Amino acid sequence: MVVEGSRAARQLKLGRRNIKKTVDLHAASRCTMFLPGGEQVEYTIQKLGQLAGVSTRTLRYYDEIGMLKPARINSSGYRIYGQAEVDLLQQILFYRELGISLEDIKGIVTSPTFDGYAALKEHRKQLIERREQLDILIANVDKTISEKEGMIEMTNKEKFEGFKRKLIDDNEKKYGEEIRAKYGEEQVNRSYKQIKNMTEEQYKEAEKLGEEVLSTLAAAFATGDPAGELAQKTADLHRQWLTFFWGSYTKEAHAGVAQMYVDDERFTAYYDKEQPGSAEFLRDAVRIYTGVNGSPDDSASAGE
Repeated sequence: MVVEGSRAARQLKLGRRNIKKTVDLHAASRCTMFLPGGEQVEYTIQKLGQLAGVSTRTLRYYDEIGMLKPARINSSGYRIYGQAEVDLLQQILFYRELGISLEDIKGIVTSPTFDGYAALKEHRKQLIERREQLDILIANVDKTISEKEGMIEMTNKEKFEGFKRKLIDDNEKKYGEEIRAKYGEEQVNRSYKQIKNMTEEQYKEAEKLGEEVLSTLAAAFATGDPAGELAQKTADLHRQWLTFFWGSYTKEAHAGVAQMYVDDERFTAYYDKEQPGSAEFLRDAVRIYTGVNGSPDDSASAGE
Protein backbone atom coordinates (compact mmCIF):
# COMPACT_ATOMS: atom_id res chain seq x y z
CA MET A 1 0.00 0.00 0.00
CA VAL A 2 1.41 3.38 -1.04
CA VAL A 3 0.74 6.45 1.08
CA GLU A 4 0.97 9.91 -0.42
CA GLY A 5 3.89 12.05 0.75
CA SER A 6 1.79 14.66 2.58
CA ARG A 7 -0.18 12.00 4.40
CA ALA A 8 3.01 10.18 5.34
CA ALA A 9 4.41 13.41 6.73
CA ARG A 10 1.29 13.95 8.83
CA GLN A 11 1.46 10.40 10.16
CA LEU A 12 5.14 10.85 11.00
CA LYS A 13 4.39 14.01 12.96
CA LEU A 14 1.53 12.30 14.79
CA GLY A 15 3.81 9.39 15.63
CA ARG A 16 6.37 11.75 17.13
CA ARG A 17 3.82 13.32 19.45
CA ASN A 18 2.74 9.92 20.73
CA ILE A 19 6.23 8.69 21.66
CA LYS A 20 6.48 8.01 25.37
CA LYS A 21 8.59 10.73 26.91
CA THR A 22 10.73 8.92 29.43
CA VAL A 23 10.96 5.31 28.31
CA ASP A 24 14.01 5.54 26.06
CA LEU A 25 15.11 9.00 25.03
CA HIS A 26 17.84 7.67 22.78
CA ALA A 27 15.45 5.43 20.85
CA ALA A 28 12.92 8.25 20.61
CA SER A 29 15.55 10.63 19.30
CA ARG A 30 16.45 8.19 16.56
CA CYS A 31 12.84 8.07 15.46
CA THR A 32 12.31 11.81 15.42
CA MET A 33 15.56 13.47 14.47
CA PHE A 34 15.55 12.58 10.77
CA LEU A 35 12.91 12.67 8.04
CA PRO A 36 13.03 10.37 4.98
CA GLY A 37 15.74 11.63 2.66
CA GLY A 38 18.14 12.50 5.49
CA GLU A 39 16.71 15.90 6.43
CA GLN A 40 17.64 16.64 10.04
CA VAL A 41 14.93 17.72 12.47
CA GLU A 42 15.74 20.09 15.32
CA TYR A 43 13.93 20.71 18.59
CA THR A 44 12.91 23.92 20.29
CA ILE A 45 13.32 23.93 24.04
CA GLN A 46 9.61 23.24 24.49
CA LYS A 47 9.60 20.27 22.12
CA LEU A 48 12.70 18.77 23.70
CA GLY A 49 11.18 19.20 27.15
CA GLN A 50 8.04 17.39 26.02
CA LEU A 51 10.07 14.57 24.51
CA ALA A 52 12.27 14.07 27.56
CA GLY A 53 9.63 14.69 30.21
CA VAL A 54 11.47 17.64 31.77
CA SER A 55 10.43 21.26 32.14
CA THR A 56 11.72 24.08 29.98
CA ARG A 57 12.88 25.71 33.20
CA THR A 58 15.13 22.72 33.86
CA LEU A 59 16.59 22.90 30.35
CA ARG A 60 17.24 26.63 30.74
CA TYR A 61 19.01 25.95 34.02
CA TYR A 62 21.18 23.29 32.39
CA ASP A 63 22.09 25.90 29.78
CA GLU A 64 22.89 28.52 32.42
CA ILE A 65 25.28 26.24 34.31
CA GLY A 66 26.96 25.13 31.07
CA MET A 67 25.92 21.49 31.29
CA LEU A 68 23.59 21.33 28.26
CA LYS A 69 23.79 24.20 25.81
CA PRO A 70 21.62 24.37 22.68
CA ALA A 71 23.18 23.71 19.29
CA ARG A 72 22.30 27.26 18.28
CA ILE A 73 20.00 30.22 18.89
CA ASN A 74 17.69 30.92 15.93
CA SER A 75 16.84 34.32 14.46
CA SER A 76 13.86 34.62 16.81
CA GLY A 77 16.07 34.06 19.86
CA TYR A 78 14.86 30.50 20.58
CA ARG A 79 17.16 27.75 21.77
CA ILE A 80 17.48 24.99 19.16
CA TYR A 81 18.71 21.48 20.05
CA GLY A 82 20.10 18.82 17.73
CA GLN A 83 21.02 15.14 17.93
CA ALA A 84 24.14 15.67 20.03
CA GLU A 85 22.15 17.61 22.62
CA VAL A 86 19.42 14.95 22.73
CA ASP A 87 22.03 12.27 23.38
CA LEU A 88 23.68 14.39 26.08
CA LEU A 89 20.35 15.03 27.80
CA GLN A 90 19.77 11.29 27.88
CA GLN A 91 23.09 10.84 29.68
CA ILE A 92 22.22 13.58 32.18
CA LEU A 93 18.86 11.97 32.96
CA PHE A 94 20.50 8.59 33.42
CA TYR A 95 22.94 10.07 35.93
CA ARG A 96 20.10 11.85 37.73
CA GLU A 97 18.19 8.57 37.98
CA LEU A 98 21.25 7.03 39.60
CA GLY A 99 21.20 9.71 42.30
CA ILE A 100 24.27 11.68 41.21
CA SER A 101 24.30 15.41 42.01
CA LEU A 102 24.02 17.97 39.21
CA GLU A 103 27.43 19.35 40.11
CA ASP A 104 29.02 15.94 39.66
CA ILE A 105 27.02 15.26 36.48
CA LYS A 106 28.27 18.50 34.98
CA GLY A 107 31.85 17.56 35.79
CA ILE A 108 31.38 14.16 34.14
CA VAL A 109 29.62 15.15 30.91
CA THR A 110 31.68 18.29 30.26
CA SER A 111 35.00 16.52 30.79
CA PRO A 112 37.16 16.33 27.63
CA THR A 113 37.59 12.61 28.31
CA PHE A 114 33.84 11.89 28.57
CA ASP A 115 32.94 8.81 26.52
CA GLY A 116 29.20 8.55 25.84
CA TYR A 117 29.35 4.90 24.76
CA ALA A 118 31.33 3.83 27.81
CA ALA A 119 28.93 5.82 29.99
CA LEU A 120 25.94 3.96 28.54
CA LYS A 121 27.55 0.62 29.35
CA GLU A 122 28.18 1.79 32.91
CA HIS A 123 24.58 3.02 33.21
CA ARG A 124 23.37 -0.39 32.10
CA LYS A 125 25.57 -2.14 34.65
CA GLN A 126 24.32 0.05 37.49
CA LEU A 127 20.69 -0.27 36.45
CA ILE A 128 21.01 -4.06 36.39
CA GLU A 129 22.48 -3.93 39.89
CA ARG A 130 19.54 -1.80 41.01
CA ARG A 131 17.11 -4.20 39.36
CA GLU A 132 18.71 -7.12 41.21
CA GLN A 133 18.30 -5.25 44.50
CA LEU A 134 14.65 -4.55 43.69
CA ASP A 135 14.11 -8.19 42.71
CA ILE A 136 15.36 -9.25 46.14
CA LEU A 137 13.02 -6.80 47.88
CA ILE A 138 10.07 -7.86 45.68
CA ALA A 139 10.73 -11.52 46.48
CA ASN A 140 10.83 -10.60 50.16
CA VAL A 141 7.47 -8.81 49.88
CA ASP A 142 5.95 -11.76 48.00
CA LYS A 143 7.04 -14.18 50.72
CA THR A 144 5.64 -11.90 53.41
CA ILE A 145 2.28 -11.72 51.58
CA SER A 146 2.24 -15.52 51.28
CA GLU A 147 2.92 -15.76 55.01
CA LYS A 148 0.05 -13.37 55.81
CA GLU A 149 -2.24 -15.50 53.63
CA GLY A 150 -1.21 -18.60 55.56
CA MET A 151 0.48 -20.26 52.59
CA ILE A 152 4.01 -20.39 54.06
CA GLU A 153 5.88 -19.81 57.29
CA MET A 154 8.53 -17.10 57.30
CA THR A 155 11.19 -16.61 59.97
CA ASN A 156 11.95 -13.15 61.32
CA LYS A 157 15.43 -13.46 59.84
CA GLU A 158 13.97 -14.01 56.37
CA LYS A 159 11.84 -10.87 56.69
CA PHE A 160 14.96 -8.74 56.75
CA GLU A 161 17.05 -10.55 54.15
CA GLY A 162 16.17 -8.08 51.37
CA PHE A 163 17.04 -5.04 53.46
CA LYS A 164 20.33 -6.48 54.65
CA ARG A 165 21.28 -7.50 51.13
CA LYS A 166 20.59 -3.96 49.91
CA LEU A 167 22.70 -2.55 52.75
CA ILE A 168 25.62 -4.75 51.71
CA ASP A 169 25.21 -4.03 47.99
CA ASP A 170 25.00 -0.27 48.55
CA ASN A 171 28.07 -0.30 50.78
CA GLU A 172 30.04 -2.41 48.30
CA LYS A 173 29.07 -0.16 45.41
CA LYS A 174 30.05 3.04 47.22
CA TYR A 175 33.10 1.96 49.18
CA GLY A 176 33.96 -1.61 48.21
CA GLU A 177 37.20 -0.87 46.38
CA GLU A 178 38.59 1.37 49.12
CA ILE A 179 37.67 -0.77 52.11
CA ARG A 180 38.99 -3.94 50.47
CA ALA A 181 42.27 -2.21 49.65
CA LYS A 182 42.55 -0.84 53.21
CA TYR A 183 41.29 -3.76 55.29
CA GLY A 184 41.56 -6.82 53.03
CA GLU A 185 39.12 -9.25 51.45
CA GLU A 186 38.86 -11.50 54.50
CA GLN A 187 37.91 -8.74 56.93
CA VAL A 188 35.34 -7.16 54.62
CA ASN A 189 33.72 -10.51 53.80
CA ARG A 190 33.60 -11.35 57.51
CA SER A 191 31.81 -8.08 58.16
CA TYR A 192 29.26 -8.77 55.40
CA LYS A 193 28.66 -12.24 56.83
CA GLN A 194 27.95 -10.69 60.21
CA ILE A 195 25.36 -8.38 58.63
CA LYS A 196 23.66 -11.31 56.88
CA ASN A 197 23.45 -13.21 60.17
CA MET A 198 21.83 -10.35 62.08
CA THR A 199 18.58 -11.12 63.82
CA GLU A 200 15.58 -8.84 63.52
CA GLU A 201 16.34 -7.38 66.95
CA GLN A 202 20.00 -6.75 66.08
CA TYR A 203 19.08 -5.11 62.78
CA LYS A 204 16.64 -2.74 64.48
CA GLU A 205 19.13 -1.96 67.24
CA ALA A 206 21.86 -1.16 64.72
CA GLU A 207 19.53 1.23 62.89
CA LYS A 208 18.50 2.86 66.17
CA LEU A 209 22.13 3.25 67.26
CA GLY A 210 23.08 4.76 63.91
CA GLU A 211 20.39 7.43 64.31
CA GLU A 212 21.45 8.05 67.91
CA VAL A 213 25.07 8.54 66.85
CA LEU A 214 24.04 11.30 64.45
CA SER A 215 21.69 13.08 66.85
CA THR A 216 24.19 12.95 69.72
CA LEU A 217 26.98 14.10 67.41
CA ALA A 218 24.91 17.15 66.44
CA ALA A 219 24.36 18.06 70.09
CA ALA A 220 28.02 17.45 70.94
CA PHE A 221 29.22 19.53 68.00
CA ALA A 222 27.27 22.50 69.35
CA THR A 223 29.40 22.38 72.50
CA GLY A 224 32.62 22.66 70.48
CA ASP A 225 34.42 20.31 72.88
CA PRO A 226 35.44 16.86 71.52
CA ALA A 227 36.58 15.90 75.03
CA GLY A 228 33.26 16.85 76.59
CA GLU A 229 30.68 14.48 78.00
CA LEU A 230 28.38 14.56 74.96
CA ALA A 231 31.25 14.09 72.52
CA GLN A 232 32.59 11.11 74.44
CA LYS A 233 29.07 9.66 74.60
CA THR A 234 28.96 10.00 70.79
CA ALA A 235 32.26 8.12 70.48
CA ASP A 236 30.95 5.34 72.73
CA LEU A 237 27.71 5.06 70.77
CA HIS A 238 29.78 4.92 67.58
CA ARG A 239 31.81 2.05 69.07
CA GLN A 240 28.61 0.17 69.93
CA TRP A 241 27.28 0.73 66.41
CA LEU A 242 30.50 -0.53 64.81
CA THR A 243 30.40 -3.78 66.78
CA PHE A 244 27.24 -4.76 64.91
CA PHE A 245 29.31 -4.86 61.72
CA TRP A 246 32.69 -6.00 63.03
CA GLY A 247 33.69 -9.44 64.18
CA SER A 248 35.99 -7.85 66.76
CA TYR A 249 36.79 -4.37 68.04
CA THR A 250 40.11 -2.60 68.55
CA LYS A 251 40.75 1.00 69.54
CA GLU A 252 43.20 1.37 66.67
CA ALA A 253 40.64 0.24 64.11
CA HIS A 254 38.02 2.55 65.61
CA ALA A 255 40.37 5.53 65.36
CA GLY A 256 41.27 4.50 61.81
CA VAL A 257 37.65 4.49 60.67
CA ALA A 258 37.10 7.92 62.24
CA GLN A 259 40.13 9.21 60.33
CA MET A 260 38.71 7.75 57.12
CA TYR A 261 35.58 9.86 57.65
CA VAL A 262 37.82 12.91 57.25
CA ASP A 263 40.11 11.57 54.51
CA ASP A 264 37.33 10.31 52.22
CA GLU A 265 35.16 13.15 50.94
CA ARG A 266 32.13 10.88 50.58
CA PHE A 267 32.14 10.04 54.29
CA THR A 268 32.87 13.68 55.10
CA ALA A 269 29.87 14.79 53.05
CA TYR A 270 27.67 12.27 54.89
CA TYR A 271 28.62 13.50 58.37
CA ASP A 272 28.92 17.17 57.38
CA LYS A 273 25.54 17.20 55.64
CA GLU A 274 23.79 19.07 58.46
CA GLN A 275 26.79 20.80 60.01
CA PRO A 276 30.16 21.23 58.23
CA GLY A 277 33.03 20.12 60.42
CA SER A 278 31.11 17.27 62.08
CA ALA A 279 33.34 14.56 60.56
CA GLU A 280 36.50 16.15 62.00
CA PHE A 281 34.77 16.66 65.35
CA LEU A 282 33.79 12.98 65.47
CA ARG A 283 37.35 12.00 64.49
CA ASP A 284 38.76 14.11 67.34
CA ALA A 285 36.23 12.72 69.84
CA VAL A 286 37.09 9.14 68.87
CA ARG A 287 40.82 9.84 69.16
CA ILE A 288 40.30 11.08 72.71
CA TYR A 289 37.96 8.16 73.48
CA THR A 290 40.42 5.54 72.23
CA GLY A 291 43.64 7.34 73.17
CA VAL A 292 44.88 6.66 69.64
CA ASN A 293 46.25 9.40 67.38
CA GLY A 294 47.12 8.80 63.72
CA SER A 295 46.37 6.01 61.27
CA PRO A 296 46.03 2.45 62.60
CA ASP A 297 47.70 -0.62 61.23
CA ASP A 298 44.98 -2.89 62.54
CA SER A 299 42.20 -3.93 60.24
CA ALA A 300 38.67 -2.67 60.51
CA SER A 301 35.55 -3.44 58.57
CA ALA A 302 32.97 -2.09 56.21
CA GLY A 303 30.39 0.39 57.35
CA GLU A 304 29.26 3.93 56.76
